[in-house]
Amino acid sequence: MSEKTIEALFNAGTHFGYSKSRRHPTVAKHIYGNKNKVDIINIEHTALQLDRAETFMKEMGSKGKVVLFVGVKPEAKEVVKRAAESAGQPYVTERWVGGVMTNFAEINKRIQKLIDLKKKKEEGALEKYTKKEKMLIDEEIARMHKLFSGIVDMKKLPDALFVVDPKKEHIAVTEAEKMRIPVVALANTDCNIANVLHPVVANDASLSSITYITEALSEAYKSGFKSNIK
Repeated sequence: MSEKTIEALFNAGTHFGYSKSRRHPTVAKHIYGNKNKVDIINIEHTALQLDRAETFMKEMGSKGKVVLFVGVKPEAKEVVKRAAESAGQPYVTERWVGGVMTNFAEINKRIQKLIDLKKKKEEGALEKYTKKEKMLIDEEIARMHKLFSGIVDMKKLPDALFVVDPKKEHIAVTEAEKMRIPVVALANTDCNIANVLHPVVANDASLSSITYITEALSEAYKSGFKSNIK
């Protein structure tokens, strides 16, 4: 933990939690104090947690493991997508479709259907259909693309999950827990972090905070991956 990291976390506004009334008991020990009824997160704890999470992500990268990035809330979508793509990893930024991990075989069938329909469209194989039928197929392609475009190349269950706001993405976290997939999470003071292997307790509503932590973890993964390239 360095003073430079502490300063960067402070400048990113990672220390602003939610109101004390929303505080989840599992984050209580990471609260520094309360100002104007808002919990102030102990930024030294955040720095240590981020360091551990970065070490884990670097290890995942060095082993070529798959980390699924998840961030559906408006503030997180573009940041998570950009970070995942930069690291060459799958992502979900629209809506978590139940069963992505607990029923991967069925989800994969839907992804294959999307791939098949897009291929047929590109090859002109849909021209035999009526205008209305083609419109309905286009709508289905668009809908499935929106949901699955980030995981089209995910051929197996992920080895780990990175989540922005485990409270909002509780279904994804629950699925990971059932499949014994470790979770790294950017979690604000209203989140239950009991079942998160590497929680980083920090503001998960601020763009600057989400960006700083998500990009740090993405860079850690890339660093690990590059270290294993011979």
